Amino acid sequence: MPSARIGVFDSGLGGLTVVRELLRQAPGADILYVADQAHVPYGPRPLEQIRAFAEAISRYLREQGCATVVMACNISSATALETVRHALPGIRCHGVIEPAVRSARLGPPGTVGLLATAGTVASRAYSRALGRALPGVPVIEVACPDFVPIVEAGATGTAVAQDACRRYIAPLRGQAAQVILGCTHYPLLLPDLQAAASAMGWTMSVVDPAAEAAREAIRCAGMEATSGGHLVLQTTGDGGHFGAQALAVLGYAVAPAVAELHWQDGRVRG
Repeated sequence: MPSARIGVFDSGLGGLTVVRELLRQAPGADILYVADQAHVPYGPRPLEQIRAFAEAISRYLREQGCATVVMACNISSATALETVRHALPGIRCHGVIEPAVRSARLGPPGTVGLLATAGTVASRAYSRALGRALPGVPVIEVACPDFVPIVEAGATGTAVAQDACRRYIAPLRGQAAQVILGCTHYPLLLPDLQAAASAMGWTMSVVDPAAEAAREAIRCAGMEATSGGHLVLQTTGDGGHFGAQALAVLGYAVAPAVAELHWQDGRVRG
């Protein structure tokens, strides 16, 4: 496997928003994506369990030739990034929180809103990172436990999704100058979020960390946007179902083939 190969993982299909950006910025990128749908969602799980999942998947990606790994999962980035860097010094591991904060620094001044999973909010990782980057700027964090199940169920664009969006952005309306989507699933709800904000008479300025996370990974891998690479999708869930989900996110004409992985003794197996 080429050392420039980029590994990306998430608990489900949300991390495909990062893959989509990787393919847009570097069409020739060699990418292996793992969706741990056996354990989705990660947000409510104990932090030690999330660290164990992140380390095992990162180890598997290294075994598959990935020298660069992107944790396209905010709760993993918040709780497991340093654990994996220490346990697997042979790979360059990146999260999505710091890229989001760098993007927020370039946005409109004022209070920063955060929509994230309960686990990411509880970790306070964004508050700490934003406090370092934007000292004194208030941060309003909103836990959104319904969002990941809605996305994984393919229920975006429904009345259920729009109702959830209205509930979760209500505390931010009139308060937040910009809103960070603190979970890679959430950009898939962007039309619903924008519609809910518009119905409230609010034009919401959104920060999606995917673009900056992709730039960082490409820069680290030292790759150019040339032909020759390919995308491999794998899941610890149902491969056919995930292929249909990936079709919608990545805009493929035909659902891609997806290999199924499984967990055994705390390790990911092909």
